[in-house]
Amino acid sequence: MTIFEDALKGITTLEMLQVAENEKINSKKVVKNISKGRIAIMKRDNFNPVGIGFPLRTKINVNLGTSSSTINIDEEFKKVEIAQKYGADTISDLSMGGDIDAIRRNILSISNLPLTTVPIYQAIIEADSASNVSEDLIFKVVEKQIKDGISSIVVHSGFTLETLNLMKGKRIMKIVSKGGSLTASIMKSAHMENPFLKNFEQLLELIKEHDIVINLGNAMRSGCIHDKVDGFQLAELKTNAKLAKTANKFGVQVILESLGGHIIAKDIINYVKLYKKLTNNRPLFVSGPLPIDTATGYDHIAAAIGGSFASGFGADYICAITPAEHLCLPSLEDIKEGLIACKIAAHVGDSMKFGLNHLFANDLELSKNRFSRNWKKQFEYCIDPTEPEKRHPVSEEMCSMCGAHCALSMSKKIL
Repeated sequence: MTIFEDALKGITTLEMLQVAENEKINSKKVVKNISKGRIAIMKRDNFNPVGIGFPLRTKINVNLGTSSSTINIDEEFKKVEIAQKYGADTISDLSMGGDIDAIRRNILSISNLPLTTVPIYQAIIEADSASNVSEDLIFKVVEKQIKDGISSIVVHSGFTLETLNLMKGKRIMKIVSKGGSLTASIMKSAHMENPFLKNFEQLLELIKEHDIVINLGNAMRSGCIHDKVDGFQLAELKTNAKLAKTANKFGVQVILESLGGHIIAKDIINYVKLYKKLTNNRPLFVSGPLPIDTATGYDHIAAAIGGSFASGFGADYICAITPAEHLCLPSLEDIKEGLIACKIAAHVGDSMKFGLNHLFANDLELSKNRFSRNWKKQFEYCIDPTEPEKRHPVSEEMCSMCGAHCALSMSKKIL
């Protein structure tokens, strides 16, 4: 049986016990929430599983992979190492250049994190154009990716050909989801219905066989803050909510993408609440969202602000956005900066969701050591210990900001 089917019968599996132990919550609560579709577990043989959903801490995904114009495979493998070193929970291979099968298999061999793929990317490359993609090819790609040992796949199954025909001229940014636009290209060029929607149950059979998670993508998300959440996005969300129920009936776990890539800050709470209501509190994955459009070059900061709000209001899983967003394939340093910014966002969000629970033990210890000016110990509790060490040698007692006039030193004397 699958993890979902076990949970429905009240059976506690090893993966459920591991998630409960990692999250410091009762295993019965994990089992119950999986059975209701509110927690999904991404697993890999011989590695720790990752639980996503409420009441678990906010999880972080890092995107990597080659593009059709930039193929530096060794650098992509180094990005995997950075993602693991600095605390990503999952990684996604979005490769569209080079030997995609070999890249994926190598990532799996050097990584201990759950791996997600977007099969339509590889299908487009193998067919050489959208017009050559067949349903048979799509499912062959899905099958071989699943058999390689990935933990989840993303499909954009929540929109129809009719939706595409109605969209013309309605948005500034049109479709900004790459997977969504590739799926739409296939549909328009062949005048065919969405292949993932049309063959959804066949897809679920493949997924169930290897007990991986299906991530229902948001092709209709908004690409700029002036493209408000519209009927197209809401229709996709409602369709995905129905597909999620179907997946659960098959015994397949589900995560849903939603909320838009760009959305103004004041609207984030309303859309998270709407999502949770329409999907019966299923795990929510968001990229960003970016609350402004003019932070280009610093989009990791904008995304961290939006991600903090989204996580705090209920999002369960957020994607690291790098300074290279909208500009180029991210460098190694970009991956690190984006991941650290995303970790900060998730931590802020968790403080809003849970208060100062066990997740904030490091904050407490850092503060104690900061007051005693134990620099070495203080840095150990930082999200990224390497950065403060560059700016302040642990051998020095004082920092150059206040020098001899340190507020902490003075307060220690007078209090």
